[in-house]
Amino acid sequence: MSLRRRLLSVLHKRLLGCALPLRLAFWDGEIFDFSAAPSVTVTLRTPQTARDFLLGRFDRLGDAYVAGDILVEGDAQEILRIGIELAERVGKTRWLPQVVRALGFVSFRHSKAADARAIAHHYDVSDAFYRAFLDSRMIYSSAYFRRGDEDIDTAQEQKLAHICRKLRLRPGERLLDIGCGWGGLLQFAARRYDIEAVGVTNSRAQFETARTRMAAAGLDARVEIRNEDYRDIAGRARFDRIVSVGMYEHVGAGNWPSYFASIERLLKPGGLLVHHGIITTDPDGKAQGPPGGEFIDRYVFPGGALANLPRLLTEMARVKLEPVDVEDLRPHYARTLALWSSRFESNRDAVIAAGGIERYRIWRIYLAGMGQAFERGWLSIAQVVAYKPTSTGPAPRPWTRNHQYASDNLSTLCARAD
Repeated sequence: MSLRRRLLSVLHKRLLGCALPLRLAFWDGEIFDFSAAPSVTVTLRTPQTARDFLLGRFDRLGDAYVAGDILVEGDAQEILRIGIELAERVGKTRWLPQVVRALGFVSFRHSKAADARAIAHHYDVSDAFYRAFLDSRMIYSSAYFRRGDEDIDTAQEQKLAHICRKLRLRPGERLLDIGCGWGGLLQFAARRYDIEAVGVTNSRAQFETARTRMAAAGLDARVEIRNEDYRDIAGRARFDRIVSVGMYEHVGAGNWPSYFASIERLLKPGGLLVHHGIITTDPDGKAQGPPGGEFIDRYVFPGGALANLPRLLTEMARVKLEPVDVEDLRPHYARTLALWSSRFESNRDAVIAAGGIERYRIWRIYLAGMGQAFERGWLSIAQVVAYKPTSTGPAPRPWTRNHQYASDNLSTLCARAD
C-alpha cells in the first residue's frame, strides 16, 4: 500500500464519526475531503510530511509548518480546533505530560545571559509586529472585561485600573514594576496617582520604547525605566508597592524562590504586591494539553515554566508574604487572546512585513492555541494580592474588597479603607 493510502486509511479509522471539515492535499495535487464542506485545507508538500503525519510526529510537523513544507489555509480558530482533534486522535500520546509544554518544564538553564536571550527571542522582534495585534498602549497580558463585548483598548484600560485599585496607590509612593514591558502600566499609574516608579525589563527593545514613551508623556522625571534583570535590582525595603504582570513565567521553576525573595527584599514592611501570572490548572502542577506543545517552547517562549496556584501561594508564603486575595481571570485571557488572534489575522500584511512569513505562521497558531488552552481550562490566570508583614505583625488591610470595584478616585477610597 502506498504511503498516502496508508495515511488516509489511518485517518479514516481514527476520525471515524468525527466529520472534520478538513481537506487534505498532497504534493502532486491530489486532494481528499473528510466532509462535504471543508473549511480548512492542509497541504503536505513532501512525502516526508505525510510520513510524519502517519507516525504522529507532531513535533516534526510543527517544524515542517514553520518551514513551509506544510501549508494550512482557513480561519485560525478553526485550524486550531481541527489540529487539536487530529493531535488527540492521531498523535502518539493522548495527553502531553507537560503543558502546552508550550510554556516549558523543559531543560533550560536560567542564567542571566540565557534569560536575556530568551526574552530577546520573544520580545525583540519589532514594535510594529506587536502593534499589529495589541492595543494602543501595547499591553501584552490579559485584559479585564466587565461585560465581555468591550474592544481591546477599553478592556486593557479596565485591567490597568483594576490592578491600580488593588495596589491602593497614594501620591508620592514608590512603585516597582518587574517586567514592565513597554511601560503601559507605569504610565497609567503615574498619570493617575502621582507616584514615583521604577520599571525593569530584560528586553532592550521594550526598554528603549518605554523610556521614549515616558519622556514624551513628560513622566521621565518620575518614572525610571531600566534594562535590568530582576536579580540585579539593588537595595532593601525601597518600594511601597510592587507589581509583576506576566513575568514569573519567564523565571524558571528553579528560580521561583529567589524571585519571590527578591520581591520580599525590595518591598517595605507593610507594603503590598500585586502578582498577575499564568498558572496550570492541574492539581499536581503538571502540564495539560494535546500532543505537539513542544512547538511553543521551541519557537515562541523558550525556557518558560508555570506553577499551579498552590505552588505559587506556597512560594510567596516561604518568604513571609501574606496572600490575602486571589482572583481567577481565565475567561478574561481567553477573550483577550481571541481579540488578539482576530487582529493578527486582519493585519496579516503588516505582521509579515514586521516579523516575516515564518513568524507569522508561528504566531497565528500560537495565539489561537493559547486561546484554546484558556478556553478549555488547561491554563488560567491568577491575580494575587499579598502583603509584607510589619515589624510588629501582619500588615493592616481593608476589611472588604470594595476598593477593587468602586470609583477610580483611589486616594479618597484608600483614606476611607484605612
